[in-house]
Amino acid sequence: MLSREEIVTGLQKIIPSHQVITEEQLLKEYSIDRYYKVESIWGIYSLPTPAAIVKPSNTQEVANILMFCNENLINVVPRTGGSATEGGLETAVENSIVLDGSDMKKIINIDTYNMQATVECGVVLETLENEVRALGFTTGHSPQSKPLAQLGGLTATRSTGQFSTLYGGIEELIVGLEAVFPNGQITRIKNVPRRAAGPDIRHVIVGNEGTMSFITEVTIKLFKYYPENHQFYGYILDDMELGFKLIHDVITAGYRPSVVRLYSPEDAHYHFSHFHEGKAVLLFMAEGPKGIVEATSKAIEEIVGKANIQQVDSKHIANWFYSLNWDEKKVEEERIEVKETNNCGFTTEVSANWSAIYPIYKNSIDRIRKEIPDLTLLGAHSSHSYINGTNLYFVYYYDMKCKPEEEMSKYHDPIQNIIVEETLKAGGSMCHHHGVGKHRTHFLAEEYGNSLYILKELKKAFDPKGIMNKGTIFGLNEKL
Repeated sequence: MLSREEIVTGLQKIIPSHQVITEEQLLKEYSIDRYYKVESIWGIYSLPTPAAIVKPSNTQEVANILMFCNENLINVVPRTGGSATEGGLETAVENSIVLDGSDMKKIINIDTYNMQATVECGVVLETLENEVRALGFTTGHSPQSKPLAQLGGLTATRSTGQFSTLYGGIEELIVGLEAVFPNGQITRIKNVPRRAAGPDIRHVIVGNEGTMSFITEVTIKLFKYYPENHQFYGYILDDMELGFKLIHDVITAGYRPSVVRLYSPEDAHYHFSHFHEGKAVLLFMAEGPKGIVEATSKAIEEIVGKANIQQVDSKHIANWFYSLNWDEKKVEEERIEVKETNNCGFTTEVSANWSAIYPIYKNSIDRIRKEIPDLTLLGAHSSHSYINGTNLYFVYYYDMKCKPEEEMSKYHDPIQNIIVEETLKAGGSMCHHHGVGKHRTHFLAEEYGNSLYILKELKKAFDPKGIMNKGTIFGLNEKL
């Protein structure tokens, strides 16, 4: 095993020295990924700091770096935008390196005839979206982190966005990609609309959370953009169970609004206090060509209208929607507020079939209220729906009555465990779009059952020396 100094020296022989960063404060900041990791707000960094942050400028440099690390058993934490939330970017072991692709930010090609755009891993999603919208197109991908997140990380974490009910998650938007494996093998998957030449090997790479490869380039679909046709609908209702049923009825009838959300009363208060009247909020957005929007809007009006619930002015929903994304400024404002108030919180997202989603909501909320102290907000919303089910995004805040470095063990982890336990008990999935990271690995066996065999064999095949992102997806002590 090389020392920290030997790792840095070795890397500086491979790439220009200015691309190997060893500034102490940056090393601390790069040891975590959770923007709301409370201890860091007080300047506390309890994880091992990496030996270096390495910023490659091209795919060959990525390959050379990975070969060096593979030969010397150096843990590599792949990173781009840094907006992950489940600890996948944490440096869990000593003398890791963070391989940061954020300087690889070329928009290689925008092909509006073949309806696809090819970019390097460090391109910020909002940058690409602005470029294609200027041409009358959209990627259809819009997570709340759009101003921060980059295409490599979005692909690696199997991201989804606010319009997913219409366009799908990142796995449905990816056409082809390029990635580098630990042995330096550069692999390009070509851009074609579909093929049946064996398994879909894109999905060895999409969602691997940096545990098998480093994604260097992504090709993503484009769609025509019709902002003039956007239609918004909002309703308030007493019963979350009824809200789930109304979403079910719209989706299973064959309609695809781009946004479909149901907020519990507590979560609704956080976003819609000016009109929600202490009730749950159900909202829809329809977009696309005029004829499709008209048909979708008519269906929403007819299906939801049968429930005889109160409709609200659509401008409230539009105003909420256009101010939803968060950027560096919003993140910093929230961190300052946490320090001033000692009130903090986080989220956990899961998914399940229609028949299971309300029991998961009710059982989780009931248990958290009973078992967790100091809560100041506990709610949930459904925000991504499918023909056979939907997701739940739990939101929880609490007055922190402990040391900052104890916040996760006292509050966040117990709350997340309750939600995941209730979800798995009902047959759902423990993570809908934030990934496993390092904070949900202890549920991996229950999540996968005997299909975990497939995942383990992939890890052994593509990372036999175990240098890629230790502790992510697979726990540090997991036997492969």
